[in-house]
Amino acid sequence: MEDNKLFSEFPPVSTEKWEEVIIKDLKGADYDKKLVWHTIEGFDVKPYYRAENLEGLEYLEANPGQVPYTRGKQTAGNEWEVRQDIHVRNPKEANRIALDAVERGATSLGLCVKEVATVDDMATLLKGIYINAVSINFMCSQDYLQTLKLYVEYAKANGYDPKELCGSCDFDMFRYALKHGRFHRGEEGDLQAAKELVEYAHEALPKFRVLTVNSNLLHNAGSSIVQELGFGLAAANELVARLTDMGCKAHRVASRIVLSVGVGSTYFMEIAKIRAARLLWSKIVEQYKPECDCAYKLFINATTSRWNQSLYDPYVNMLRSTTEAMSSAVAGADSISVLPFDGAYKEADDFGYRIARNQQLLLKEESYLDKIVDPAAGSYYIENLTNNIAQGAWEHFLKVEQAGGYCKALRAGMVQDEVEATARKRDLDIATRKTTILGTNQYPNLLEKMGEKIENNGHCCCCCGEQGDEVRVLKPYRGAEPFEQLRLQTEHAARRPKVFLLTYGNLTMRKARSGFATNFFGVAGYEIIDNPGFATPEEGAKAALESGADVVVLCSSDDEYAELTEPVCKALKGKVKSLVLAGFPKEMVETYKGYGIDEFIHVKTNVLDCLTNFQKILL
Repeated sequence: MEDNKLFSEFPPVSTEKWEEVIIKDLKGADYDKKLVWHTIEGFDVKPYYRAENLEGLEYLEANPGQVPYTRGKQTAGNEWEVRQDIHVRNPKEANRIALDAVERGATSLGLCVKEVATVDDMATLLKGIYINAVSINFMCSQDYLQTLKLYVEYAKANGYDPKELCGSCDFDMFRYALKHGRFHRGEEGDLQAAKELVEYAHEALPKFRVLTVNSNLLHNAGSSIVQELGFGLAAANELVARLTDMGCKAHRVASRIVLSVGVGSTYFMEIAKIRAARLLWSKIVEQYKPECDCAYKLFINATTSRWNQSLYDPYVNMLRSTTEAMSSAVAGADSISVLPFDGAYKEADDFGYRIARNQQLLLKEESYLDKIVDPAAGSYYIENLTNNIAQGAWEHFLKVEQAGGYCKALRAGMVQDEVEATARKRDLDIATRKTTILGTNQYPNLLEKMGEKIENNGHCCCCCGEQGDEVRVLKPYRGAEPFEQLRLQTEHAARRPKVFLLTYGNLTMRKARSGFATNFFGVAGYEIIDNPGFATPEEGAKAALESGADVVVLCSSDDEYAELTEPVCKALKGKVKSLVLAGFPKEMVETYKGYGIDEFIHVKTNVLDCLTNFQKILL
């Protein structure tokens, strides 16, 4: 078969030739500033990649189903568990939700139910659920060993073979320490509990994974991708190292671990993260010389990001979680849990659960992502991202090892320090709108009110317990929260501030700057009074006074501000609470301040700080 004819008509183009054309098209602009993405993970992403960029990536020699499993563990498809996590106190209510979920497509259940103390409670919780066909994942238990024993007793009583049942326990001593400031039973006590779980599962539930590392806690506290992955794998390695020291076999511990990652909206980076997780885990486990290859097969549960969710414009959360679920599926996650889109302000209901479930079902039934093994394979871009993330995460992993292990790193505050430093950078990017949260810090729905819709949205039904000071806590949050608080303050105020846009002169510039000002003040929930344009400064000033506005924003071109600013300031100074100019005409800033301009708003403004100051003036 002659398959080279077409390609012979298109001779190869060298990288040097591509670069020449790019530099010419840039017309003197800085290549790095315009085209290179400087990621918060600490490495740069080029504008394009070629086959030559794959040279030296050793893991590419392995196929799917082969160590190091970068390309996934499956060879005939890309099946994953559609998981729904249920957070309620009452077993009967949890059972109702679970039955509906299974009937409508869920193949895995995460059950966070506190009131399961007897076999009868377990029977109520699992009534009607075929536990040999649905993965059962226990969450929020105070005593996971006792929960498993009740589960086994229930299974035997109902004719199931416990050795064939699949599922997991959310036993995570490190997450507990980061949330509560102390280990639940003390560090050694928690390790002993982990050992008992591994030993019990080996005998009674060989297909159950009874240890979990919730690196999604780091993600939801604002960590970078490489921090989440590096520290998460360090925590998993700590379990293997410490439990083997206590007499467990390495493969029995490693094969019992679930890595539960958070998945954000940087689509290709998140695909690469999950692929890199399998690569690095194989590298770690190899050092233990496990007796069974099962140790290399890391089980990854991907949960869509809570950090990305917003209170305002909540339906955008559906778009965010769809891309996050798709990243997880393309990367070959073993199970995926999509959070309900309205979880930022209320407890999940049937509609929220249904939408979350259907997002995954559509990826399977309409996009067929479960049919293709490693669909990202061969992408020069994703393969290089996978390698870069693996290298960055490995550096963080080694830092923990040099600190003496994950427990010592937690006690020293090393993990918390690094995550919090990154979170501050991410917060600044949101505050200055380098990072856009649609509907929150950009393009708000000016008519939307959410204050009256907020309900109790606690996600854990278990008792939090006493706080300790062994470990500094790490608090998860949502990136949108500071802007949401501003807008909620406005909603609860006795009077909604008015912002008058005094548009003048050049049509293009006044429209651009009035649009910018609308977005700027709209994210605080202020009433925006836009205008088609005024013929004279005096006409605009008069209309502003008649509107009863609190803030007047001058919207024009830099050149025309010279004729607009002084007369408007003379007419309005002292009669409105603040005079603002949209833009930053650097050479005239001090002059305009002298006329009476209080604030300049522009693309480099820290929007959050600026609006916080306006709240103090206006509310």
